[in-house]
Amino acid sequence: MVAKIISGKSIIGALNYNENKVVNGKADLIWESGFHKDIHQMDFHDKLLRFKDLTMRNERTKTNTVHISLNFAIGEKLHIEKLNNIANYYMENIGFGDQPYLVYLHHDAGHPHVHIVTTNIKPSGERISLHNLGKTKSETARKLIEQQYDLIPATRKEKQKQESISLRKVDYGKVDTKRAISNVVRSVVDSYKFTSIPEFNAVLGHYNVAADRGSKESRMYGKNGLLYWALDSKGEKIGVPIKASSIYGSPTMKNLALKFNLNANKRIESRDQLKYSIDIAMKAKASPNGFKLMLQAKGIDVVFRTNVQGRLYGVTFVDHLAKVVFNGSDLGKSYSAAVLNDWFIKPQATQPIIRPTKVSFQIGANNHFKNQLKTSGFRTLLDDLIQPELQEGDLFAGLVQNKRKKKRKRLF
Repeated sequence: MVAKIISGKSIIGALNYNENKVVNGKADLIWESGFHKDIHQMDFHDKLLRFKDLTMRNERTKTNTVHISLNFAIGEKLHIEKLNNIANYYMENIGFGDQPYLVYLHHDAGHPHVHIVTTNIKPSGERISLHNLGKTKSETARKLIEQQYDLIPATRKEKQKQESISLRKVDYGKVDTKRAISNVVRSVVDSYKFTSIPEFNAVLGHYNVAADRGSKESRMYGKNGLLYWALDSKGEKIGVPIKASSIYGSPTMKNLALKFNLNANKRIESRDQLKYSIDIAMKAKASPNGFKLMLQAKGIDVVFRTNVQGRLYGVTFVDHLAKVVFNGSDLGKSYSAAVLNDWFIKPQATQPIIRPTKVSFQIGANNHFKNQLKTSGFRTLLDDLIQPELQEGDLFAGLVQNKRKKKRKRLF
């Protein structure tokens, strides 16, 4: 089991998120605790007013909303009664047993999971501390539940798998745009380590979303505002943007700035492995597109930024396996846009050519690309991309050699 706790400032936002799922047939309200009506008798206002009654008793505390998800392994068989017992046991063990809460069973993912909505404001107006709740009480409760209810333990690999399930590309016109954007933004903020808006956008763009501060002269930029857009297949903004403050968890500039500082230290442990993967790719002469493809095979996206003249002025690397984002210059001078720009332009025929016999496709691969990379009697697409360009001197040398051979034949 994987437990995730998100604290926020909008109880109505957390409630709306789950109630909309119910309306659209993607979730069911399966349990209530601390309410005065049965779940089938309560309407939206009954639920909201119960929470509001408590949050208004401590208006100084802005973070008054707790949204929890309990995620179970794919294939785990869990009937509603068992899920309710697990939810109750979990809430008791993290210190929320006496708080009112609602339990929703969601059906919109490949694994069984429930969402729990509650508040950390007690009837006395006292605030329940949320500091390190996920690492202390929640982790202890998770392990106890796995043992007591005979659940599949949450290994590190399973945690990463569960975290990435909700990350799906926004398909404008085919899904609820606001909800799809919100899901992507929240998931990226929770799981990826980035330290700036451009780095943040390097990940969001992979899922057809963009964070927009506006131009530096704009009023929005001056007031530290932030909007989120859906992107079309060409990477262009489409539809109507949504405010950062309207997304549950408030991924605003102010809150993201706090994440930037924390992520700067957290991502360091993955830096050397990323540099090693880039070094391997740079041992072969490649075009920008070939360079991208070689790193994509290792689960790493490369985002190039070029000016109107086509010169590369920025590069960002997104490691989807380690969930880290780095600008090239942050990895070191030899990985900067200026160095890469020269590397793509200048011939490097003296460098060894790597012809991989086996390529591991862990992320972003498709069958068409796999087939192109299969070794055969013909040159592969990757061979063409990393083949050194024929130099003028090599061509001239070949012509002279052929000419000499012909002359010898005439002498005999």
